[in-house]
Amino acid sequence: MTRKRVVVTGDVQGVFFRDTCRRTALQYRVTGWVRNLPDGSVEAVFEGEPHHVAILVEWAREGPPAATVRGVEVVNEEPEGLRDFEVRPTPY
Repeated sequence: MTRKRVVVTGDVQGVFFRDTCRRTALQYRVTGWVRNLPDGSVEAVFEGEPHHVAILVEWAREGPPAATVRGVEVVNEEPEGLRDFEVRPTPY
């Protein structure tokens, strides 16, 4: 089990990034969450088998077709044992 936190910058809000991320995570049985950040970026946490988490991190480097990803910061974290994948509200 591995966990990665990613922050994706670029034109990544308003392009179905979060929903597509959720659907892709479910496809690969990756748990975690995704949310928009107030600065226009998107933050996500991916937990699961290392190969599947790597697929999600690579997906985040492209995003959905309407997105323009300019950067992806990836941080390793300790897994928490999350059970599902959710879209979280934007923090304020």
